[in-house]
Amino acid sequence: MSDAAILSAPARRRGASGEAITAWALGLPAVLAYLVLLLLPTLAAILLAFTDYELGAPAFAWIGLGNFTELLGDRGFAQALRNTIFYVAVVTPGSILGALAIALLIEAGTRGRTLFRAVFFLPVVSLTVAMASAWQYLLHPSIGPLNAVLRQVGIAGPAWLSSSDTVMWSLAAIGIWENLGFNLVLFLAGLTAIPRELYAAAEVDGAPSAWERFRLVTWPMLGPTTLFVLTITMIRSVRVFDTVKVLTQGGPNKASEVLLHAMYLEGFTYFRLGYSAAITLVFLAIVLALMWLQTRVLDKRVHYG
Repeated sequence: MSDAAILSAPARRRGASGEAITAWALGLPAVLAYLVLLLLPTLAAILLAFTDYELGAPAFAWIGLGNFTELLGDRGFAQALRNTIFYVAVVTPGSILGALAIALLIEAGTRGRTLFRAVFFLPVVSLTVAMASAWQYLLHPSIGPLNAVLRQVGIAGPAWLSSSDTVMWSLAAIGIWENLGFNLVLFLAGLTAIPRELYAAAEVDGAPSAWERFRLVTWPMLGPTTLFVLTITMIRSVRVFDTVKVLTQGGPNKASEVLLHAMYLEGFTYFRLGYSAAITLVFLAIVLALMWLQTRVLDKRVHYG
């Protein structure tokens, strides 16, 4: 080995060491933010879920699965879980199918695309509290415009947000409206990425109708986009909180109670942080189950062009 190579080896080691130090220095803020804002709070919630800790209490005791046993017999929690499942089951298909239909109509048109995109995306960038107040007025049983229109045709409109029969349907309709614009933008991006030549080839091969072109070209090519939209929409639906807190407070008689609002009440109204943490773990388990469904089941059926 030459003298130059021997002398350059320590220099290379020093250079690699300097690069490693620089990389760690650049990545350290992100690592600290991950630890402080995500990992440590998650670990704290897991530990609290197995205690009887109450906010302000001088001490706490380990109770094992006591909180989860209480959850199994808690009718309020069962109602919140059912309402959350109902909300996800209505909002997810409603917002996805609605966004896809509107995206196809906008993409088929030649004028006003930018305007329609901005109009439908407006709920995404609007303040939830302000929009909830607007919905509270629209759905008011006596002065609301919706019931006023129904009265004009001889129909007595219900108390949309204060009746146990209609409150979850009303919240689900608001949820569809909230998610529609976000999903619309994603579908428009997916439609733009489909090569136009595929439609021409499908027409040549005997698919003249718009439905046939959608079934043979558009829908398969939108597979990755649809999977992403499905996953995001389900997660956004599971963590519904703002509209419930502003519009119904979980009422009437817990008819609109959902998981995150129940967790909020237990932790910040009743100060039962241990019990609230147990609800949090159930919520995280549902989110992880949705992610598993995406990676293990649905992802295998998606065509990636």
